[in-house]
Amino acid sequence: MATQKTRQKIVRNFLQILGDEGWNEATPAAVAVRSGVSLAVMRAEYPTRLSLLEGAMAQIDQTVLENIDEDMGEEAPRDRLFDVLMSRLDAMTPYKPAIRALKAAVSRDPMLAFEVNGVASVSMRWMLTAAGMEGRGWRGRIMVQGLVVAFARLLDTWLEDDDPGLARTMAKLDRELEKGGEWMARLDRAAGFVRPFAERAENRRKKRREARREDHEADEMDEGEGI
Repeated sequence: MATQKTRQKIVRNFLQILGDEGWNEATPAAVAVRSGVSLAVMRAEYPTRLSLLEGAMAQIDQTVLENIDEDMGEEAPRDRLFDVLMSRLDAMTPYKPAIRALKAAVSRDPMLAFEVNGVASVSMRWMLTAAGMEGRGWRGRIMVQGLVVAFARLLDTWLEDDDPGLARTMAKLDRELEKGGEWMARLDRAAGFVRPFAERAENRRKKRREARREDHEADEMDEGEGI
């Protein structure tokens, strides 16, 4: 088993190779050589490029979560999420070349895009949780996927934003969160309209199940009496 320090070194070297040489070259074998670890260690810790990416995202998540401002709880949910995502961009700043290379690879490979979406969904769920906006059920899944898409669009602006104050990036994030809030409000209204019909349908299904169970019990009683 590798130590935490070794795992951090492996992930750091993965991001370095990704940024310098691209996704196809950032293989576990190449990362093992750069990190000075054996293939056995790499196989145990990060057997695939996707697992290396998961490790990188997890380390970024950890950095964000460790630096949450305790006073943030007094802010509005949207403001909290804004702060969390800006903190995430700060944590990602050293890895801009790697992010740029990953986005280029994703744009050429639909299967990779699907896999990266799954990795990003885990991170975005943690970002929502950090902002106190963790959702459940269908609403939670939509919130997570919506944030994955919004953050991917935000990265396009961030990667080209050379302003130290990130004015363009913050403006883009504000617009994305506003659009996301509008979509969720529409979905909530639609859900409120559909809910009574769904409840009535569920009640009908429940009554049919109960009727079938009663008929089955009655048949069993008749068979017992006939013995």
